[in-house]
Amino acid sequence: MFEHRKAPLIPTHEYVRRILRNFLYGLGIILFSLLLGVLGYHFICDLPWVDSILNSSMILAGMGPVDIMTTDSAKLFASFYALFSGIAFLSTTGLLLAPFLHRLLHRFHLENDKE
Repeated sequence: MFEHRKAPLIPTHEYVRRILRNFLYGLGIILFSLLLGVLGYHFICDLPWVDSILNSSMILAGMGPVDIMTTDSAKLFASFYALFSGIAFLSTTGLLLAPFLHRLLHRFHLENDKE
């Protein structure tokens, strides 16, 4: 996916393209996760659409639920969605940071190889 450590740094326009591509992938993960949460809170937990958006976005952002779940199926969905959201958040963070960290480490390797 990324260039080998002995290869030269890629040009800036390709680096910016890589950042934008990873940003779009991350945005896709977040939008898919939000959609999954909204549909689950609406159809499984019987919340109105606006409350479904609020709950799923709060869970996805790591803030916690807003409404109290009363049925067992709602509690199970909220539990699994919270676990899924944590994984989605960490994956998206890694996806967004990868180009920056790779370029930084690549630059250090190139400087070490010159010595």
